Amino acid sequence: MTTISDLPDDLVGEIFSKVPLTSLSAVRSTCKKWEALSKNHIVGKKAASRSRQFLEFMVSGSDVWSLRFDLQGIRNEEDDLSDPSMKQINIPNTDQLEISQVYYCDGLLLCISITKDKSSLVVWNPYLGQTKWIRPGNKFDIFDKFALGYDNNHNHKILRFLDDDDVRSRRSQRSDTHVYDFSSDSWRVLDVNPDGDAPFYFSGVSSKGNSYFLGREVAGELLVKDIEHFLVCFDFTTEIFGPRLPLPFDPSPDLKYTTLSWVRDEKLAVLNSHSDTFQICNIWVSTKIEPNAVSWSTFFTVDMSPVNGFQSGLSTYFPPWSFFIDEEKKVAVFFNNSETKTCRYQMAYIVGDDGYFKSVNIGEISNSQWNRGKLVCSSYVPSLVQLQV
Repeated sequence: MTTISDLPDDLVGEIFSKVPLTSLSAVRSTCKKWEALSKNHIVGKKAASRSRQFLEFMVSGSDVWSLRFDLQGIRNEEDDLSDPSMKQINIPNTDQLEISQVYYCDGLLLCISITKDKSSLVVWNPYLGQTKWIRPGNKFDIFDKFALGYDNNHNHKILRFLDDDDVRSRRSQRSDTHVYDFSSDSWRVLDVNPDGDAPFYFSGVSSKGNSYFLGREVAGELLVKDIEHFLVCFDFTTEIFGPRLPLPFDPSPDLKYTTLSWVRDEKLAVLNSHSDTFQICNIWVSTKIEPNAVSWSTFFTVDMSPVNGFQSGLSTYFPPWSFFIDEEKKVAVFFNNSETKTCRYQMAYIVGDDGYFKSVNIGEISNSQWNRGKLVCSSYVPSLVQLQV
C-alpha cells in the first residue's frame, strides 16, 4: 500500500510550496521522511519559484503578521490577485512577549522587545521553526537601533547602537556600539560610531549580509536649512560603519518623506516625495550597493493624486513607510490601513509605471493596533541556518 512517505520529492515539494510557512511544523510531523527532508534542504523552492508569489512579514502594534499574495494575475483581463491573506503569527517560545521591532536578514528575523521592566531579543527561523534567545549585554534603550547580518564566513551577528542626542554629545568619551557574535554567543563593545555628530538613523535594511541605514542631518537657521539625506552601511565583516553614501535625489528642506526597502536581499529601493509635490512619488533601485559605494537607476515616477484614480488622501494621510517592488511586473506595492468605526483593515495599493492602480483588502486587524503596518522584509526566502545547537 502506498503511503505519504512514498510520494516522490517533486510532489512533496509541490505540497510544501502551498503550505503557509508558519504551518510547516504540523506538515513536518506527518512523517519522518518529510521531517528529515525539510530540515536538510528547502522543500518546495522549485515550485514556489515558478509563481509570482510573495511572502512578507509585517509588524503592527506588538504583533507580527505574515502576508501572502500572488502578483501573477495583475494586468490581465480578470485583474485579480490569487488569494491574498494576512495571518497573525505566534512565534514559538515567545508567549506574552511584546514585540516592538523586527529586523530581517538571510531568512532569519530578529525580534526585539523593550519595556520598562525587561529587554528581550529573540532570533527566529520561520522555515525551521527554531528560536534562539539572546542574552542582553546590558539594559536596552528605546533609542537603540539594531540590525542583523553576517560576515564573509557567513557567521551571523547582531548590531546594536544607541542613537540619541545625549549619547552623541558624549561620543568622544565612549562607544555605544555593540555586536553580538553567534559563533561565540557573546557581546563585544566596538570602538566605532556612525559618521557625524547629529544624524538621525532610521531602521536598518539588510543587503548581502550588511545593513544600510537612512540618515538625515539638519543644519542652518529655522527658515534656511541645509539638510543632508544619505545612507550609511555597517559592514559585518570589518565591523565598522562606512562613509556616507548618496541618495538619488537632491537634498531639500521640503522633503516630505523617504522610505527604504529591499529587492530580494540583493538590491535596495528608495522612495521619496516633497511637500510641494507630495503626490508625485519617485522610486529608484540600486544598480550597485557596497559598504563604500552605491549607484542608482530610476524605477518609475507616479502621480498618486485622485484625478489619476488613486484613493483620495492616500499620499497625504499615508506616507508609504513600507513598500516593495516587483521589477519584472514593474509595480510597487504600498501598505496602509483603512478603518471604519468598528474595525481596521490592512490594505495593499499596487501601483504601476503605466498608471495601473489596484487596492486590495488583505485582512482585518485590531483597532488597538494604532500604528501602520511596517514591512519587515521584502519577499521572504527560507533559510537552513540552524539556531539550536
